[in-house]
Amino acid sequence: MGRILASFVMPHPPIIVPEVGNGEEVAIAKTARSMDECAQRIAELRPDDIIIITPHGPVFRDAMALYYESSISGHLGSFRAPQVKISYDIDKPLTMAIADAASRYDITCALLDGRAMMRYGIDDSMDHGALVPLYFIEKRYHAPHLVHITYGFLSYEEIYAFGKAVQQAVEESDKNVVIIASGDLSHKLTPDSPNGYTPLGKEFDEKLLDLLSKSDVEGIVRMDKRFIEEAAECGMRSIIAMLGALDGYEFSANVLSHEGPFGVGYGVVAVEAGNRSKGRELLDSIKAKHFADMKRIRDGEDPYVALARQTVETYIRQGKVIKPGKDLPDEMFTKKAGVFVSIHKNGELRGCIGTISPVYENVASEIIHNAISASTRDPRFEPIEENELDVLEYSVDVLNPAEPVDSIEELDPKRYGVIVRRGYRSGLLLPDLEGVDTPQQQLSIALQKAGIRPDEPYTIERFTVERHK
Repeated sequence: MGRILASFVMPHPPIIVPEVGNGEEVAIAKTARSMDECAQRIAELRPDDIIIITPHGPVFRDAMALYYESSISGHLGSFRAPQVKISYDIDKPLTMAIADAASRYDITCALLDGRAMMRYGIDDSMDHGALVPLYFIEKRYHAPHLVHITYGFLSYEEIYAFGKAVQQAVEESDKNVVIIASGDLSHKLTPDSPNGYTPLGKEFDEKLLDLLSKSDVEGIVRMDKRFIEEAAECGMRSIIAMLGALDGYEFSANVLSHEGPFGVGYGVVAVEAGNRSKGRELLDSIKAKHFADMKRIRDGEDPYVALARQTVETYIRQGKVIKPGKDLPDEMFTKKAGVFVSIHKNGELRGCIGTISPVYENVASEIIHNAISASTRDPRFEPIEENELDVLEYSVDVLNPAEPVDSIEELDPKRYGVIVRRGYRSGLLLPDLEGVDTPQQQLSIALQKAGIRPDEPYTIERFTVERHK
């Protein structure tokens, strides 16, 4: 019977590798020492396999990606250090066993062999999310085999269930393994961060590491999604998959270090599993609370959001366009306005279509037509399928009339949306979007959507919205 010997949370900043940092790595020397400590512990454990979960390999919206060639290699040439090379043999039987176990939880796994990578246009080299932690581990120990996993944008509950599948596959094998959850924390820690700044970044890092140190799994899985989005991290799903692999075990997590001199949080955590405990079997509880959350969201919908959801569900399930009910508020029949319908799944955008100015006879009709378009005709996404309907969240933005502005100083991306126009070309960006923190960002994205070059003359308008969510 195989077992998980230990788990570690490790960041992946390429600059920490001396061949990349060229001296700048001294700013995160504490992180480097902690990662070396993890490597020493792994060398003492001498696992048969290292299972690494990274955010930077091939990412699918609805599946976990598992590398399935006989070996994998990579180098840090993209970071001016091609001499830093790492290669591993892949444990294909254990990889397949994980995919099989995940299917029992209705989790899809994409097995990336050569043919699949050609079909998807995927690079077959190891990503830096795996390379950087393995760089430190390699200095102390080279495991016989690797299992390389890239998380997908599944719900946290699904990611946790996938981790449980990893546990079951390992225990049904004869392999002793170590799990590496690769991921950085907030990318917005300081005002000079290249990703923008929010004081919530520091708060997020402190809260996550505190919850880990307390072994509070449900507290982590149920952290506020908007809070997490504002912090801009890339490690949550790696960590949650790791925690799922420990489901049913007592464990202790020791935060070895945390720092963020470059505006990105780097946390290193060593996790040791203890004995099995019925009280630590949390998967069913996590799922039940997720369904309760979704019911609470449905029960709290206002008429605008409820109409959008009912429209999508009826159209996807029956192929029918509903008619607005007579019980809707009068203003939905008497008012005409542009409307945007946005659909999210697991905190990620799943579709968004709207009209700048009214096209239909009233707001209700505008919602119905745009909800159908958002669910089936957004060119960025595949049409929504019936099995997704129960976990979708909706918002409806009713646009107020736009007004012209003379300069970028009159924009505020949190308060105003923006419209740019040049001839027949136009681009619109709604206000208060995650990741859009400055007028410059807002304007740049709107120009890209319109196909207008920044050096071309164009007009700018701003508008407010009535947001229903």
